[in-house]
Amino acid sequence: MDFITALEKEFIAQANTAQSCAMEAYMKNHFPFFGIAMPQRRAILKSVSAEYSDNIKANARALAFQLYEKPQREFHYCAIELLIQNCSKKLQKDDIQWIEQLLLTYSWWDTVDTISKYLLGRYLTQFPEQTNMVIEKFSNASNIWLNRSTLLFQLEYKKNTNFSILEAVCEHFKESNEFFIQKAIGWALREYSKINPITVQNYVISTNLKPLSKKEALRIIEKQKL
Repeated sequence: MDFITALEKEFIAQANTAQSCAMEAYMKNHFPFFGIAMPQRRAILKSVSAEYSDNIKANARALAFQLYEKPQREFHYCAIELLIQNCSKKLQKDDIQWIEQLLLTYSWWDTVDTISKYLLGRYLTQFPEQTNMVIEKFSNASNIWLNRSTLLFQLEYKKNTNFSILEAVCEHFKESNEFFIQKAIGWALREYSKINPITVQNYVISTNLKPLSKKEALRIIEKQKL
């Protein structure tokens, strides 16, 4: 039995129909689910991965894309986790191609946000000379998920966040009527407000952001005033 077959066998054995219906509804019925919650899913992945560790280390990228060919969303989550665990700390320059492909495949906020933070974000840390090119390409794309990734890729950076880049991308999208873009602007600014609240507050005050973006951006700052 190979890794993917073994993983699928465990998912089928532990599937929960009642829970799958709730999970599918939460994701607007875009994807089928086995109904396996994150802690249980990760435990299954860890157990099965231990039996196939050598194969996974040698073929993580290929296995991840094979998992992405499966319809159930749990497979997609596992694919991303394999890539984070096995590839994200030592990426190659041309890996931006499959990172972009992942962002465009079965796209929804749950996978896009994780890919943006832990794969795209780490890629641009390792290849900073690619930042301007990638951000320009993704922010000017007609796909909202590539757009969203340019707002969220610095979420893991904390004090190393380049606010000039964040500000530029927020400016680029501040007039957008797309919910997921407005929300991402607010989220990115809110995260940075944990590091530099004055900068975020001054930016929000001086910029004509959409109400949702503004509300999300100032959530922590306003709470601290109470």
